[in-house]
Amino acid sequence: MIELDERLTRLQGQAREWAAEMRPHALAVDEDPERVSEIVDLPGLSRVAALQIPPEYNPDPLLVGGEKYYLMSALERVVFFEEGAWGDLGIMLASPGGPMSGIAVDALGSDAQKEWFFGRLLERPTWTFFALTEPERGSDATNMTTRLDRAENSEALLLNGAKRYVGNSVRAELGVVFARTGPGPLGLGAVLVERSAPGFSVEPVPTLGVRGAQLGAITLDGVRVAPDEVLGSHLPPTRRGMWAWLRTFNLLRPAVATMGVGVARAAYEYVGEHRGGLRAGERWRLERMGERIETVRQLVRKAAIAVDHNPADGHLASAAKRSAARLAEEVTLEALDFFGPGARLDHPPLEKLARDARAVEYMEGTSNIQRLGIFGGVVRNGFAPGGAVSGDGGT
Repeated sequence: MIELDERLTRLQGQAREWAAEMRPHALAVDEDPERVSEIVDLPGLSRVAALQIPPEYNPDPLLVGGEKYYLMSALERVVFFEEGAWGDLGIMLASPGGPMSGIAVDALGSDAQKEWFFGRLLERPTWTFFALTEPERGSDATNMTTRLDRAENSEALLLNGAKRYVGNSVRAELGVVFARTGPGPLGLGAVLVERSAPGFSVEPVPTLGVRGAQLGAITLDGVRVAPDEVLGSHLPPTRRGMWAWLRTFNLLRPAVATMGVGVARAAYEYVGEHRGGLRAGERWRLERMGERIETVRQLVRKAAIAVDHNPADGHLASAAKRSAARLAEEVTLEALDFFGPGARLDHPPLEKLARDARAVEYMEGTSNIQRLGIFGGVVRNGFAPGGAVSGDGGT
């Protein structure tokens, strides 16, 4: 059983307070994503915009009870973003800052790239995008067709391809795009791209869930990329390509998994608050839901500890992501069942949770992708047991 220490408990309490402030706006933002601009001053959005920035680039960390927080460890992100997803997944995903792109820049960027990217985020609330998923190919990087090729008679590079279901891309100013630079596992790369670049266009994609995130379809038609906008150029070839891609996503997966836990918890608590007169069998079902949520939460925390200790050790993170996506969908649907056939009409917040839950499956790799990660980890070294949690992610 993994318990949070005092430092992480403080962070959890602050995150829960901010998440509660977002909740009253959930249905309005779901109806009109543009209304995010009206609530961007809420601490859950504005303050988070300046987090997940390495300490050497961030002079203004979050202070809670005299402790400094940067949200740079997977364990801190897991604690923080469970509460955000409990508040509202759509709004949390709509927050400015670099929740996904920043991890890629931190893992692959040079000092100059980090200073430029994180400096932009600190100037004012700035939205970013993280473009990996492609039409017909999903998030399987091995089948990626977006290409980064050298322009004729120039040092510049040209980016051509298409990305789909990219969160915040409709409102973002800059972000990270993944592309093929050549064949094989070393032929994967990532670049920094400004939305204002010629040849870059984006259209909103209608979605049933997480509407606040304003998912978009990006078209890249000869977007010029300068050499200093290519991430990882300063690294040896073996530290780029597939190695860098796997490292980045191993660090991301526990945070995505915890969002599924937060959504499931919100549905579970909704039943407890709004469904009175539970019969014995219904009480047992509700207790079982709570136990399942805690079981997956423990797995997510173990996964965060593992990748904080070794970012190359991602099989637990894959297991956590797959389990959390399934948990969110099944718990929200079961929660609706407690209220009968008219639940989706009579309980809009719960109906929204069910729609948002389905989106977790498609965030950062579907279950099939996660199964590959689990299998690879088991073949290499099996599942290591978890340890006690401390604020620095140690075991």
